[in-house]
Amino acid sequence: MPSPQENAPLSSLYSSTLSLVTDLYQLTMSYGYWKQGLQDREAVFHLYFRRPPFGGGYAVCAGLAYAADWLNNLRFSAEDLEYLGSLKGSKGTPMFPQEFLDYLRELRFTCDVDAIAEGTVVFANEPLMRIKGPLLQAQLLETALLTLINFQTLIATKSARIREAAGDDQVFEFGLRRAQGFDGGLGASRAAYLGGADGTSNMLAGQRFGIPVRGTHAHSWVMSFGKEEEAFEAYADAFPDDSVFLVDTYDTLEGVRRAISVARRMRAQGHELGGIRLDSGDLAYLSREARALLNEAGFPNTRIVASNDLDENLITSLKQQGARIDTWGIGTKLVTAYDQPALGGVYKLAALRKADDSGWEYTVKISEQLAKTSIPGILQVRRYETEKGQPRADMLYNSAEPLPENLTIVDPVDPTRRRPIRSTQFRELLEPVFRQGELVAALPTLQESRAHAQREVQSLDPSIRRFLNPHVYPVGLEESLNTFRTNLILEKRPQRPA
Repeated sequence: MPSPQENAPLSSLYSSTLSLVTDLYQLTMSYGYWKQGLQDREAVFHLYFRRPPFGGGYAVCAGLAYAADWLNNLRFSAEDLEYLGSLKGSKGTPMFPQEFLDYLRELRFTCDVDAIAEGTVVFANEPLMRIKGPLLQAQLLETALLTLINFQTLIATKSARIREAAGDDQVFEFGLRRAQGFDGGLGASRAAYLGGADGTSNMLAGQRFGIPVRGTHAHSWVMSFGKEEEAFEAYADAFPDDSVFLVDTYDTLEGVRRAISVARRMRAQGHELGGIRLDSGDLAYLSREARALLNEAGFPNTRIVASNDLDENLITSLKQQGARIDTWGIGTKLVTAYDQPALGGVYKLAALRKADDSGWEYTVKISEQLAKTSIPGILQVRRYETEKGQPRADMLYNSAEPLPENLTIVDPVDPTRRRPIRSTQFRELLEPVFRQGELVAALPTLQESRAHAQREVQSLDPSIRRFLNPHVYPVGLEESLNTFRTNLILEKRPQRPA
């Protein structure tokens, strides 16, 4: 027999608590900590990624507002606990005893959370979030925070790259129909706007986030009428001041000519055709020909909109070919991050409060690859800048330990690469969001984060923003932290005789 939840309408999924947006092993570890009496031991975790996506030189941090909302509502409902109580181990006995379920029922979030503001440009190995609090709670957060921050950071970065390629042209996100479900589509629309898109076709995103909504019509509209020109006439009748005609249902350039005929009649009635849309074929050639036809007919302000599996690379190529496109509709390759579908962010334990409460015991996860070896400490990210605010270098340091007078940063994956710090102007990127489980930050609006993202990306040197073989922005461990990390690795790694 299916459980009631299996037959529940879809709407109940999004109106219920979301504390079970997690993996089973987070709860089994939590039970293990509780059983060993370790649930309240203070711990520090960092969330970060190991390399920028899309072969690029940076990422745009996003998803914090979603994460803050999830944390602010973290609690286990009666339904959640009933489900957890129904789980059985391999011997048929309850996986979680009633005493642990009672503990979860009373659990309230009490961690400190510091995070980098949405829209900030970030780089490999930098903590986007730092969680400090009871070990059990901090562990429970891993899966949800990763899925929220990983995805929106990925999409915001893709959008920023598309914005870079498009320049001053309009960019609209049209990807909901190809997105990974309702939630993926909503998060993608938000992140795409934050990263630089001017609007979306996603009505729910428009309603929830105040994103400008845009759209034209589909081929089915044209096919529903006997003649293409009749379809354009009918659409103009419905939207006399907001019409964009899709002209490639049958023959693209003939479609442009028919759009011009309708546009003349619209003008005679005091209205102007907003644009035409090209959705297939050789967009460079067709846009040039369409522009010539429109200009010759006296419609130089009628915009040419292009769609059809576009991304930053194709936009760059089309511009190099002399395409005459004013507005770019970006769908599949933006909302699915088509060429890199996951950011690969991780969540690693970096410190534990000593049992005698005398200080911190730092932890490290070791790998044969130094790039996958974690960084111990209670990390902060300090960004050094020029007097004009251009980023020069980022330093990761242990905020629980004093800094030396002379600072040098060491590449976390190549210790032979070192850079002395001479700049005196800097800002600390990790800022308080929660203190003892209470939201203390006045989070910016989405529009403010979008403006911040555009300033941040433009502050980067063009060599870092370029798509192919970007310059590597300097990010390093403060030298004493690097030395401590190396010694801790040597201490933890077994010494095997030759």
